[in-house]
Amino acid sequence: MILYHASNVPVENPDTTHSRKNIDFGQGFYLTSMRDQAVKYANRFKRREEDAFLSTFELPEELLEWKVKVFESYNDEWLDFILANRNGDETEYFDLIIGGIANDKVIDTLDLYVQGIYSREKTLGMLIYEKPNIQYCIRSDKMLKECLKFIKYEKI
Repeated sequence: MILYHASNVPVENPDTTHSRKNIDFGQGFYLTSMRDQAVKYANRFKRREEDAFLSTFELPEELLEWKVKVFESYNDEWLDFILANRNGDETEYFDLIIGGIANDKVIDTLDLYVQGIYSREKTLGMLIYEKPNIQYCIRSDKMLKECLKFIKYEKI
């Protein structure tokens, strides 16, 4: 499968150490299968008057020997996992995590939940109307080296 990564620099040799720690799926190299989503993210660099690059990679479809977690929707399990990572709590280790992004609208909803303004049920009810933007987080440097193949980069 083809995956994209947006950055202010071309990324040919990704690693997990340049990622922030307390984000959706934890520290790792983040990609998406949605080119338009990656370009939209790259444009955020341009708005800050920085260069913007889209790096393209290929990841095999079959990853049977790796520990992979897929969140099919914004659900209880996804909510708990995202909140644990954002709080810096220890979560189960996976080489690759695939699931919805906590975009600005989702983050606003999560903040209201954390503040106790929204109940868990209301939070999940609000999130079901959000179309998940898919993100892939490779948390294993070994997987990055063995599975992710750089194809090209382009300046946006």
